[in-house]
Amino acid sequence: MPDKYHIKTQPIPPRRPRIGKIGVVDWREDCANCHNCVKKACVFDRYREEMSYIRGLREMDAVFFQCMGCFSCVQQCTKGLLALSANPVYERLGNTYWTPQIIETTWAQAESAKIPVSGAGYRGRFSGLGFDSMWTDMSEIVRPTRDGIHGREYISTAVDIGRKPALLHFDAGNPAGGLPPLVDIPMPMIIDMLPRGYRLPNLLPVIKIVAAQTGVIAIIDSKDWQLAGNDLDQYLPNLAIYLDASAPLPGRELLTGMRLVEISDDGNAERRVRELKQINPGIVVAVRVEMDSGGIERAVEYARQPFVEVLHLVADDNGNEIGEKNPRFIKDMVRSVHNSLVESGLRNEVTLMAGGGIALAEHMAKQILCGADLVTINLPLLIALECTLCRDCNDGQSCPALIGEIDIKYGVGRMTNLIAAWHDQLIEVMGAMGIREVRRLRGEVGRALFFEDLEEATFGKLFGSRKNN
Repeated sequence: MPDKYHIKTQPIPPRRPRIGKIGVVDWREDCANCHNCVKKACVFDRYREEMSYIRGLREMDAVFFQCMGCFSCVQQCTKGLLALSANPVYERLGNTYWTPQIIETTWAQAESAKIPVSGAGYRGRFSGLGFDSMWTDMSEIVRPTRDGIHGREYISTAVDIGRKPALLHFDAGNPAGGLPPLVDIPMPMIIDMLPRGYRLPNLLPVIKIVAAQTGVIAIIDSKDWQLAGNDLDQYLPNLAIYLDASAPLPGRELLTGMRLVEISDDGNAERRVRELKQINPGIVVAVRVEMDSGGIERAVEYARQPFVEVLHLVADDNGNEIGEKNPRFIKDMVRSVHNSLVESGLRNEVTLMAGGGIALAEHMAKQILCGADLVTINLPLLIALECTLCRDCNDGQSCPALIGEIDIKYGVGRMTNLIAAWHDQLIEVMGAMGIREVRRLRGEVGRALFFEDLEEATFGKLFGSRKNN
């Protein structure tokens, strides 16, 4: 058995004051100075951390908001002097999709590489939009000594990228015509290009190192290729260049060192694939298909073409259909493409990558359940660097998170920690579902629960269907 895939991590503390959700307001006027003060008994030792934090404070408005919300001190104070307070800065983080909870979770994982646990528990709704309307079936979580990251059994997260033939024909004991090229990576994740407004020049050298250390692949726009540094030769197996309609073909030395290249959906895909294969027959070519109003139809039509090996289905940053007033979500669009290919008997021949709206590790598992072979991410790695998605950089203003000033060690450490934490969470989810290989997770909707289907089965006969309303 090969060695288990493992990412080396180390704690990387934040550069800026932490923006936590909850703080404790302490009204000291009536304090009785109890010998057994509840502050000293804090399970998470937050009060001692607060005193240390205050001693090194540089900004007067950077209040300590790191309470875990267990309410123990509030309930046990004999004078009733303690109260929890929400942080208004925390509540303004992100947007309606990239919520403060998602940003806080990403920060915690990027710092420690551990799966975060909330002391206050979950107090929100049990269903919502997007991936929140889908749950995974954890009915197999009965053997904690053998499942998950601490178990003894091997759980494979490796995936193959490329076209697989439906049938094999042999000639003198060998496959006739040879086998198509495949790219194998140790986890179902590829680092996608950052949105144009967030492409700071100093991030590409960081991303290429992260891709090499974690074993995944990073896609870099051909227009930004020169910003990745002069030492690209050693990183080429973990890099993929994106070629839009106006981009010329890269040089032979570049393509022969790569395993994957991505082209745009510009109507000339067949010609460009043929040209790339002439330079390097062993390279795998992905076609980037934007999920707009006709994205699903174009993706299915591409999959029917024998020259297409990989389809990269891309929604907008929030996972929504591009350019629509009532957009479909990425999980539903990928599920439609997947089901169409299953019905036509082509699903096992084409690799599907899905990007857009993948904000948490659970989204990776859910997207694969909906039919993708692997996912692509970008904004979570930016958030790992303490970005708040304020979009000031898009408006030409200076970045409040000072991402343009980060050093290589900090950036590589934070991004690597986040990927390692996502990998651990994927293993935990797969172990709880009783699945030992991520390839078997693809399209396994029997291990998932969808709110729309449950609502239809429960209330549809009484109140009518609203699934298509």
